[in-house]
Amino acid sequence: MADVIDIANDQADYFLQVALDRRKRSLVATVSAEDCEDCGEPIPEPRRVAVLGCGTCIDCQAIRERRR
Repeated sequence: MADVIDIANDQADYFLQVALDRRKRSLVATVSAEDCEDCGEPIPEPRRVAVLGCGTCIDCQAIRERRR
């Protein structure tokens, strides 16, 4: 007989898997911008491939993260 902790772990695993599957599907449908939303400069191809759905260049993204 499974105890409460086993049931909770099974539920947590299930919800984690659902979240990961949704994330994976959203990344496939997301296209990276060619130009940075902040500065307007072209985003390098390696960044657009590595970070699907990116909208900023590396420098502008670093500024955004520092502001948070």
